[in-house]
Amino acid sequence: MLKKSFALIIAMSLLNASWGFVHAQTQDSQYFSETGHNVTGEFLQYYNSNPNALFLYGYPITEQFTGRDGKSVQYFQRARFEYRSDLPEGQRIQLTPLGRETYVTSGALNVSNTFACRTYVETGFPVCFAFLEFFDQYGGVTQFGYPISGFEYHENKLVQYFEKARLEWQPWKPEGQRVVVSDLGRVYFDKLGEDPALLTPTSPLGNAPRVITSLQVRAFAWKAVTLANDNQLFFVILQDQNMQPVPDASCTAIVNWPSGAKDSTVIRTNTNGVGIISLSFFNQPYGSLIYTDISCTYNDLTATTTTSFRIWY
Repeated sequence: MLKKSFALIIAMSLLNASWGFVHAQTQDSQYFSETGHNVTGEFLQYYNSNPNALFLYGYPITEQFTGRDGKSVQYFQRARFEYRSDLPEGQRIQLTPLGRETYVTSGALNVSNTFACRTYVETGFPVCFAFLEFFDQYGGVTQFGYPISGFEYHENKLVQYFEKARLEWQPWKPEGQRVVVSDLGRVYFDKLGEDPALLTPTSPLGNAPRVITSLQVRAFAWKAVTLANDNQLFFVILQDQNMQPVPDASCTAIVNWPSGAKDSTVIRTNTNGVGIISLSFFNQPYGSLIYTDISCTYNDLTATTTTSFRIWY
C-alpha cells in the first residue's frame, strides 16, 4: 500500500508538467523544442530575417506576452523583441536595448591601441581587437547599437557593453569563436520582475509528433538505510530536454553488492516518466554502502545516474 501511495504522489506531481515537442511549424509559427516555446507572426518574421538569429538571439524563453513595462514582448536567451504598432510594417519589431538597460559599470580597463580600435563619437567609446571583428561581421551598429562601455570585467569575464547587447570573451573556445553575445535576455527578465511561470515550456501551436532530443534521469532509494535482511525500492524519473516526462523508456538498474556480485533489473517508465524497481536482499554486511547504477535509453538517447543506500549496523 505504501509503494502504491508513494508512486501515486510522484505521478500526480509529474502530471502537472507540460509536454514538449519538436519544431512544429505552421505558416506563421515555429516551436523550439530546445526551450519549449513558440515564435509567431511578425516576431517570427523578424527572427527568420536574420541568418544568424540563433547565434545572436538564442532560443525563445517565453511566449509573446505583455510585459511589466506594458509592451508586447517576447524574451530570448540573448535578446528581447518588442512589438511597436505605431511603426510601419516591416519595422514594428524592435530590439530592447538590453545592454543599456542592464549595464552597471565595474570599472573600465585601460586599453589604448589606435591601430586596432575604432572609436564612436556618438558615445565616445572604442571597439577593439576581436570584438571589433565580431561587431563588424555580425551587423555593427544596426545589430548591436553603439558601444556604451570599454572593456570591463563582469562575472570573471572580459566584456563590453553595447546599447542592444553585451559581448564577452571566452578564451577556452577555439580561435575565431571566442567572442559571443551574452545571455542578457534572462537577466533583464529577472530585473523587471516578470512572472517566472512565463518561462515554463508550453505546447506547440501546430500539430507535430513528439521528438525528444536529450534525456535527464534522476533516481533515489525509498530508504536511505536498511537492515541486513530487508526490501528496498528505487524510484527512477526520466525527463526530456524541457524537463517533461519520457514514457516507455527502457531503464536498467545494476546493484553493486559488497561481495562484488551484481544484480541487473530492467524496467520501463510509465506515462509519467516514472519507473519503480523492487529489491530484496539477505545477510548483507553491516555498514556497507550499496551503489546502484541506472541507465535509461529512449530511441538512440541514453542518460545515466547513480543512487545508493547503506546497510545499518
